[in-house]
Amino acid sequence: MPRPWIALALYALYFGLAFGWRSLRQRRATGSTGFRGISGPPGSLPWLGGVLFAIALLLAVLAPVVELARWVGPLAEPSPLVVGLGAATTIAGILGTLWSQGAMGESWRVGVSEAERTSLVTRGPFAVVRNPIFSFMMLAALGLALVLPNAAALASFLALVVAIELQVRFVEEPYLLRTHGNAYAEYCARAGRFIPGFGLGVPSKRTVDGASVPGKASSRDE
Repeated sequence: MPRPWIALALYALYFGLAFGWRSLRQRRATGSTGFRGISGPPGSLPWLGGVLFAIALLLAVLAPVVELARWVGPLAEPSPLVVGLGAATTIAGILGTLWSQGAMGESWRVGVSEAERTSLVTRGPFAVVRNPIFSFMMLAALGLALVLPNAAALASFLALVVAIELQVRFVEEPYLLRTHGNAYAEYCARAGRFIPGFGLGVPSKRTVDGASVPGKASSRDE
């Protein structure tokens, strides 16, 4: 099967399970799809993170399409071994995302609503990493870039990494610290931000939407 079709099938599988199936399951359990939209006023860092996230998803879908249309070509022709490794990495990212979403249970959200107070999830993959959903999303995106190393796929991966960093540091960390206080700070001291053992401890003060937030920890939600 040509690489773009492999990538397109993996993209469809990922989006269908991690967003479509998961949101339907969430709605059956809670009455809500779990989507909370983009945070912050236009032009703010939280808003930029949300916009980049949407751009990353759009580029991910376009990457195989533009190569099938011969509008772009691969930056380097990957060997069958690299394509296989990329596909395996993507599947691992998909399975890890679903595992992490399941561990969140009814607390799963895409985005943050200040009016809500979800429980602080520390079970399953959250025992060692505060943001395993994001970790596995980046792993899946990296795998897809190995399968389809064209400009759109690489731009999608980079946009996703920047979007996740902005979302975690300027939306979710402050929100979770305001919501859970010392319990969240203590959790951050033992669980890494994206990789076990890395990003431990209390972040510095940061300003979100004009409000100074004492930084102590990191994030747990998607």
